[in-house]
Amino acid sequence: MSFSSIAKNELCRINEEKRCCQIAELAAITRISGTVSIKGSQGLSFKIQTENPAIARRIFTLLKNAFGIHTEILVKKSNSLKKNNIYILVINQEMGSKEILIKTGIFKEHGDGMLSFSNKIGSNIIKKNCCKRAYIRGAFLAGGSISNPEKTYHMEFVVNSIEQAEELTKLINSFGLTAKIIQRKNSYVVYLKEGDQIIDLLNIIGAHSALLNLENVRIYKEMRNNVNRLVNCETANLNKTVDAAVRQIEAIEYIKEKVGLKKLPQGLREIADLRIKYPDVSLKELGEMLNPPLGKSGVNHRLRKIEKIAEELKDSGY
Repeated sequence: MSFSSIAKNELCRINEEKRCCQIAELAAITRISGTVSIKGSQGLSFKIQTENPAIARRIFTLLKNAFGIHTEILVKKSNSLKKNNIYILVINQEMGSKEILIKTGIFKEHGDGMLSFSNKIGSNIIKKNCCKRAYIRGAFLAGGSISNPEKTYHMEFVVNSIEQAEELTKLINSFGLTAKIIQRKNSYVVYLKEGDQIIDLLNIIGAHSALLNLENVRIYKEMRNNVNRLVNCETANLNKTVDAAVRQIEAIEYIKEKVGLKKLPQGLREIADLRIKYPDVSLKELGEMLNPPLGKSGVNHRLRKIEKIAEELKDSGY
C-alpha cells in the first residue's frame, strides 16, 4: 500500500463530531471530486466518486451525520485490470441535493431562488480554525497524494481550476506554510516539497501516524547521509595521507639512491629512517617515536624539507 493510501485511510478513521467541520470536509470533497447535473424530472443532483473504499465510506458517514442522508455506494468495475474499482455516491433532489450544495458553498442561492455556481470557498465554511483543517483534510482525501518519503518529499493537491488552487494555497499558507501552484495539463497542482512543511500539514489535517512514519524516515535518511558524509571525509583524508606517504617514501628512496641518507642532517635522517620503516603510520605517530618527541607540524616540516631536497637533486641532474 502506498504512503498516500496509508495516510488517507488514517484520515478516514477520524471521528469528526462537529457539524461545521463535517460540512467543511464534505465541501472540499464535493468541490474537487463531485459532478453536478440537472436532468428534467430528476432535477438537481450530484455524484462523488473515488477509487478508495475507505473514502467512499467516509463520504457516506459525512452525509449521514451532517445532513441525515443515507445514500447508496455504487461500485463500478474498472475496465482495466490495473485500476481499482470506482465507488460512486449519488445524491438526488429528493435526498436534498440542493440544500447540500448550498450549505457546502458549491452553489449560491439568489433572492429569486436561482442558483449559481461559486468558485470560491464560502467564508462561512472556513470561518473557524477547525473548519479550515477539515477543509484541507477533505481536499487531500479528494485530490491529494504524498510521494514515498524514502525517495523524495512531495505532497500535492490536484484541483480543477486556478481559482480553486489559489484559494486552497491561501488556506494552507494561513498555517505558516509556503505551498505553491503549478499547472499540469488541464489541472492545477498545489504542492509542498519541504519535509518539515509536509509534516506540519499532516499534523494540521490529523494524520498523526503518517506524520510519525515520515519523521522516522527523515531521521533515518539524515543519519545515513551524515554517516556517508563522514565516511567520504575520512576516505578523502586517508587518501591524502596515503598519497603524501608515497611521495615522502619516493623522495627518501631517491635521495638514498643518489647521494645516501647520511648526507641529510641528523633530524631529517631520523625521520627518513622512521618513514621507511613505518610507511603506514601517521605523522603524529612518527613524531611520538622520536626522542625527544616531535609534534605533527614539526614532522610534516621535516618531510617537506626531504621532498624539497629530492626535487633539487632531480633539477640538478642527479
